[in-house]
Amino acid sequence: MPTRYEDIVAIAREPATFSSRSIYVLPPSPGYGPETAPPVTSDPPDHRWQRQIISSLFAPQVIDGYEQGTSDICNMLIDGFISGGTAEVVANYTKPIAFRVMATMFDIPIGMESEFIEWTSKMDGKSGTKKNGAEDQKNAQLGLINFFVTQIEDRKNNPRKNDLITYLMNSEVDGKKVPIDFVFGACITLLIAGIESIWSVIASTLWHLAQHPEHRQQLRDNPDLWPTALEELLRVYAPATMARVVNSDTEFQGCPMKAGDRVLLSFSAANRDPHQFENPDEVILDRKDNRHLAFGSGIHRCVGSGLGRLEVRVALQTWLERIPEFELVDPASVTWEGGNIRGVSRCLIKF
Repeated sequence: MPTRYEDIVAIAREPATFSSRSIYVLPPSPGYGPETAPPVTSDPPDHRWQRQIISSLFAPQVIDGYEQGTSDICNMLIDGFISGGTAEVVANYTKPIAFRVMATMFDIPIGMESEFIEWTSKMDGKSGTKKNGAEDQKNAQLGLINFFVTQIEDRKNNPRKNDLITYLMNSEVDGKKVPIDFVFGACITLLIAGIESIWSVIASTLWHLAQHPEHRQQLRDNPDLWPTALEELLRVYAPATMARVVNSDTEFQGCPMKAGDRVLLSFSAANRDPHQFENPDEVILDRKDNRHLAFGSGIHRCVGSGLGRLEVRVALQTWLERIPEFELVDPASVTWEGGNIRGVSRCLIKF
C-alpha cells in the first residue's frame, strides 16, 4: 500500500504492470457481482474505446445542463427539513442528491430512491451488520443486476430519447454495436460511482463546515473563493481508494511484488503527503498549489469529475445560502464508512 503522492501517481500511470481488473478493496461476493465494471476495471486497449463512449456523457456542455436541476433538488430537500431545526445530512440531503441526479440520467423512477440507495450502499459489503454483511451484499448485487437486466431488455423494444441506457446500447466500436456486457457493466459503474462517491464527499464537507464557522464566514465574505475552496475540500475529503493487480513479478521503489499481488492506491493518502502539500492536514480554502488526486490519476482518472464538482459545489452553496449557521448535535455520534469509498455515513446537524 503506497502512501506517497509520487508513488501512487507512478503506479496509476503504469497500467501494463498494475492492472485494474480488480479494483475493489473488498471484492464482491463470487457469482453475484458483475465480473467487470468498464471502463474502471478495463486495461488497454479496451479501456480507450470504452472511455471515449462514456466521456461524451460528461462533456462540459452536457454537464452545464445539470446545474439548475441539481439546485432544484437541493432546495426541495432542504424545504422538507428546514423547519424542524435538525437534519441527518446523509439520509436527508446528500444521498438523495446523488441518487436523484443519477436517476435523471438513467430515467429511474424517483419512487425507487430508497431501494437504490440501499443497493449501492451495500454493494461492497461495508454496510449492514457483521453477521448479515455478506448476505446483504449478495441481495444488493442481485437487486441492482436484476433491475438493469430488465431495463436493458426494455430498451431493446422501447428505446428512449435522452436516456443513458439507450445511448450506451446504440454506441458502436469498429462499426459494430457495443457488447451488451459492456452496457450492463457501464451502467453499474456509473450508478455506483455517481452515488457513493458524491454523497460521501458532500457529507464529509458539511461535517467539516459544521465545526468551522470561520470557514463558513470566509466563503460568505469572499464568494469568489469558491473555485479554490472547492478544490481544497475535495483534496482533504477525497473519498476513493482503488486496488490494482500486479501483472508480473516486478520491483517498485525497492519493494518486490509478485504477479497476482494486490496494491491499494489510497488517493486520500496522497492528498495528505507533506512532500506534495504544505501543511497537508490543514484546510486552507485559498490554497493555490493544489494538484490533488481526489478524482484519481492516469488513464482511470474519474471521467465524471466535472459533474462531481458541480454536484458538490451546488449542494454546499445551496446549504450555506439556506442554512448559514449550523453545528453538530453530538460529534461523538458521527459515523464513517470505509472500503473503496470513505466518508461520513451518519451526521446529525442542528441549525
